[in-house]
Amino acid sequence: MPVIETHGLTKVYNPDKVPVHALNGVDLTIEKGEFTAIVGPSGSGKTTLLNIIGGLDTPTEGKTIIQQTELSSLSDRELVNFRLHHIGFVFQAYNLIPVLTAVENVSFVMQMQGRPSKECRKKSISLLKEVGLADKIDKRPTELSGGQQQRVAVARALASKPDFVLADEPTANLDSVSSADLLDLMLKLNEKEEMTFVFSTHDQRVIDRARRVVTLVDGKIDKDEVR
Repeated sequence: MPVIETHGLTKVYNPDKVPVHALNGVDLTIEKGEFTAIVGPSGSGKTTLLNIIGGLDTPTEGKTIIQQTELSSLSDRELVNFRLHHIGFVFQAYNLIPVLTAVENVSFVMQMQGRPSKECRKKSISLLKEVGLADKIDKRPTELSGGQQQRVAVARALASKPDFVLADEPTANLDSVSSADLLDLMLKLNEKEEMTFVFSTHDQRVIDRARRVVTLVDGKIDKDEVR
């Protein structure tokens, strides 16, 4: 059963002024356990597609179905709750909370889900160990390198036990060594835990590791290659 389905996704910005067609009828299905890269030139619609799949943006036309739930059928509050329990996010800018330690940043998502504090801390420590940060659990983001901050972000994305993780240019702010380490970690999680990853990326290193590469051109799927 697919974890993600999109049907006829169209997104037009500024429709009443100078319309910008970011997506032009995108049909995409992602199965559980995929490690998929969405690629294409700047302005091709990669980030827009990820944002709509993640419920952070709404399509002008078409629909997104996540685990048999159509996102447009949810109220704003239901959508926030759905994202919290079903979708993990890893962003280019890390988006960690500066005043919280690594373990507190990872715990935050689980606390929002209403899980007990002790359980949250125990699970957070376990996840930080899994991403290679056992000795950094009490460090704040400013005390961590870019690669380490992104590892915290990956642990946070996994903390909610999501159906899949959306990663928008996750290596863009990292050096080559940190990028390779992060991608190897994600690939390991994909293989070990069957965690589904969908990337938006320009990075050839991500593309090289992906098992499926979907190329967008002018808001449409130009190629869809399974390796």
